[in-house]
Amino acid sequence: MVTLIDTVSSVKARPRHPEKARLPDTPVVRKPPWIRVKAPGARAFDATRQVLREHRLNTVCEEAACPNIGECWDRRHATVMIMGEVCTRACAFCNVTTGKPSHLDPDEPARVAGAIAALDLNHVVVTSVDRDDLKDGGATHFAKTITAIRHAAPNTTVEVLTPDFMRKDGALEIVIAAAPDVFNHNVETVPSLYRRIRPGADYRHSLALLRRAKTQDPSAFTKSGIMVGLGETDAEIEGVMDDLRAVDVDFLTIGQYLQPTRKHAAIDRFVTPEMFGSYRRLAEDKGFLLVASSPLTRSSYHAAEDFERLKDARQATFSA
Repeated sequence: MVTLIDTVSSVKARPRHPEKARLPDTPVVRKPPWIRVKAPGARAFDATRQVLREHRLNTVCEEAACPNIGECWDRRHATVMIMGEVCTRACAFCNVTTGKPSHLDPDEPARVAGAIAALDLNHVVVTSVDRDDLKDGGATHFAKTITAIRHAAPNTTVEVLTPDFMRKDGALEIVIAAAPDVFNHNVETVPSLYRRIRPGADYRHSLALLRRAKTQDPSAFTKSGIMVGLGETDAEIEGVMDDLRAVDVDFLTIGQYLQPTRKHAAIDRFVTPEMFGSYRRLAEDKGFLLVASSPLTRSSYHAAEDFERLKDARQATFSA
């Protein structure tokens, strides 16, 4: 018998979104066949989970109810989420808990590095909750985590997926100075949907952040991603592609939005795999070094393999 992972039923029982409690329920639409994923093999999945538990780490795989957790953990890949499990933002698409975060744990960077070494990863993605409560938005904590990983696992390449560091002067510079191999910041959706889907964020600010990251370290790869199925048009998706190329983003990810609970934004449409292929070809024609576009694509999905493809694509460009 095949067991299927359902992102809606995987939500933890404790209240995660107090700010959404009084919102009306939105309809949960039945997923098409191409969204369903098989459950993982028990042994490797449990081994990954055990390492993460021993080091007392949070993962975006769990907190964001990622549909790819089975496949990734079965391959001993996990995306670490630092600075706690409580976010200061309340995005309409996100399953991460909203509220008042606790104090930063100064030992967390060392624990992250220890887990990465134990998992023997070639490439790791480190992300975080938004920490608007911190003076630097958590940038120093990111930098300490990168440094700790470099020390404990010197052969591991490091990708960071950061918040927007809104009104945090100097924060981006702190992260870039730690020299991540990939700097990722997702614009998430088209600008017309920001007020409803990504309140508290600013599309132009996110573009400027990506531009500054590339300017400060041209050798690092920059990456960004969007979800589809929230009410955007194909013309708006193409507009985001153009905006991201204008700030020299190397790698674009496009995936299907999946509704975490009935209190989150409703799904407007399920985009077919064929249409995702069209998005990929369009983005490649616009000059991205790499494009990942599929219903189950997420920022850190197949990140290790994609990093190797990024390096190869850049080398091919230099050779040409």
